[in-house]
Amino acid sequence: MIFIENQSGIHFNFHYKVIIRKAVETVMKDKDIPEELDVNVMIVDPDTMRGINNDTRGRDSVTDILSFPYFEYEEPGCFDRDAIDWSEGDILGDIVVCGDRIISQAEEYGHSQKRELAFLVVHSMLHITGYDHMEPEDAQIMETEQRRIMDILGIHR
Repeated sequence: MIFIENQSGIHFNFHYKVIIRKAVETVMKDKDIPEELDVNVMIVDPDTMRGINNDTRGRDSVTDILSFPYFEYEEPGCFDRDAIDWSEGDILGDIVVCGDRIISQAEEYGHSQKRELAFLVVHSMLHITGYDHMEPEDAQIMETEQRRIMDILGIHR
């Protein structure tokens, strides 16, 4: 199940919950992740994002998105169904998105807010499924996956 909460106070001119659900579901299906696992998505204001970023990463700045996976992966995108400890709960991960950044980055990159939100959620879902971009080769793999998932969604710049 996908839980979505908009605490940002922003009223988007598109069905943001539909975009979030499609992005999350597409990545989960693509990575063969059990539908029983929950994903929590929260859209927040910049002050809240700054606080969460500072509390969890020690960075006193506003960022566009934060990802909190509940599982570790031997290999990115390869979910081990046998590793699920259902006694620990049924959450795949949490996503926190800064609503103001959806707007500003869409303008900066010259595409729609809908596209920016979809991209950020796909990016975060890839983090939740074990991908990262700390090393150049890992970044290239993750960027390829992002483009491929966005193509599946049919959302382009």
